[in-house]
Amino acid sequence: MKGHIFILLIIFFGINHIFAQKISSQQKELEEKRLKLKKEIKQINNLLFSNSKTRKNALTQVEDIQVKLNVRSELIKVTNQQANLLDRRITINERNIGNQRKELDDLKSEYAKMIQKSYASKSLKNRLMFLFSSESFLQAYKRIQYLKQYSRYRKKQGLAIGEKTQLLQKLNQTLIEEKGIKLKLIAENRQIQDKLQKERVLQQTLIKILKQKQSDLKKRIVKKQNQRKAIDIEIKRLIREAIAASNEASENNKKNIFNLTPEAKLIATNFRANKGRLPWPLEKGVVIQGFGRQRHPVVKTATIQSNGVIIATEPSAQVRSVFEGEVMSVIIIKGTNPSVLIRHGNFITLYTNLSKLYVRKGEKVSAKQIIGEVFTNEQTGETQLQFGIFNNINALNPKDWVYQM
Repeated sequence: MKGHIFILLIIFFGINHIFAQKISSQQKELEEKRLKLKKEIKQINNLLFSNSKTRKNALTQVEDIQVKLNVRSELIKVTNQQANLLDRRITINERNIGNQRKELDDLKSEYAKMIQKSYASKSLKNRLMFLFSSESFLQAYKRIQYLKQYSRYRKKQGLAIGEKTQLLQKLNQTLIEEKGIKLKLIAENRQIQDKLQKERVLQQTLIKILKQKQSDLKKRIVKKQNQRKAIDIEIKRLIREAIAASNEASENNKKNIFNLTPEAKLIATNFRANKGRLPWPLEKGVVIQGFGRQRHPVVKTATIQSNGVIIATEPSAQVRSVFEGEVMSVIIIKGTNPSVLIRHGNFITLYTNLSKLYVRKGEKVSAKQIIGEVFTNEQTGETQLQFGIFNNINALNPKDWVYQM
């Protein structure tokens, strides 16, 4: 029965240890995410809110605030998860402290009984009498071994008590530290929530102003969307032309798939192999609009279709190619700023809203090579790059391809 209990205790402590390790790993991941989000908020403030000289229109302000609100909300969520994990760790440590304290009390009790027994035996007869009273040499030898064993056991028990005391002190210190971290996280979370609330109030005030000009606002949104559609149509046309040209000299009859040369095939394979590890097209930047179909942050009835992401950056920011390839085309549409398409086998990257171009069609480029400069709107102070990735004619989400986007 005792053997079964002992095995169950080993299993219990083993599971407890694995669970604690899992929590520790999750806590590390969450801390990394929390620091990344804090860094992102700092970058948002630097890129979107630091220039007080430029008077942004209400719509731009609402969109910028929404970017910050999204990141703050995520930061609150991550901080709450950290606090909850710490609660679980604190519970485990409190349980471990209770178990260790009980074991220490048992060791001390057993040690005290041993000392009492040893003292009692000394008062009855000394060790020499214990040995000399042996009936044979063998019995005397066995008694010597017993005394040595008893002495070693006493020493071992004393060391065990010392180690257990140190472990208990360490657990208590860890518990104090974890409770301190939890309190710090809770206090930080309150500050984030206060800022979030203030920003929401400001955004709601601006939205009320905008709602009075709802029709004008819709026109501006539609105009912006039409400009994007024009670029998207031109991109698709250029990609289809490039596919047709690549398939001219081959038996490939597939309309929407590139026929690749051995060199292009190698570049495409390397591009795919770097999924999730591609460099950013800018040294500094924050994504202010994601990929795909989404509601407009102000006019909820309006939807935005984005075949890439929009990255806010600093004035005069230089744009760089995310991978080696060849400039497939330079697009200039009336009413919009230039765009560059770079081909990487059957993958294409798009860089839109440039003010300066440093490359031309047919030019070979290397990874991180500067290809142009982002346009800065003097009226709003916005410096934004639209960045996209295509596989043949299919638009891909850049967040899946660019490192920590």
